[in-house]
Amino acid sequence: MSIIELLLLAVGLSMDAFAVSVCKGLATKKVSLKHYFIAGAWFGGFQALMPAIGYFVGNAFYKYIEIVDHWVAFVLLVLIGGNMIKEALSDEEECADDSFAFKTMFIMAVATSIDALAVGITFTCLQLTYSSLLFAVLAIGITTFILSGIGVKVGNVFGVKYKSKAELAGGIILILLGLKILLEGLGVISF
Repeated sequence: MSIIELLLLAVGLSMDAFAVSVCKGLATKKVSLKHYFIAGAWFGGFQALMPAIGYFVGNAFYKYIEIVDHWVAFVLLVLIGGNMIKEALSDEEECADDSFAFKTMFIMAVATSIDALAVGITFTCLQLTYSSLLFAVLAIGITTFILSGIGVKVGNVFGVKYKSKAELAGGIILILLGLKILLEGLGVISF
């Protein structure tokens, strides 16, 4: 996986956290540096942790899926991306409250990082080394940290105008990465 692909993946995975952060910023009357840090730490931390967990879970089962690993990666990324696109196109408005309390942030961080767990299984299919995995989870975590802080500010200043666009872009990025992995696995393309 190239650095460009990894950064695209990190941005794609960050879009759920960005969207929730936009809602947090919208709901919070006076945003402070503390709010940026809390959102970034919770969302970035879980977005980094979940792919690592997924990787090790995937390693336990890799010998059973090795022959179809590119299909597994493709299906997982398309499902995650498709769900993000569906949420982006949905008319349902689900915005967060202004609470940055432990319980609220924990639940939201887990909910927005479930897709990162599946991506960790994809990392197993790509046979990342431990050093590549460490680099990947750090890139995902740092990207999410930064975009979550930006999301709080964007929500506070502009409202939810960018929430659905972020989810749509994230979904498209994940589907395209899944397609690329599938085509490489089938030998149709090579990069």
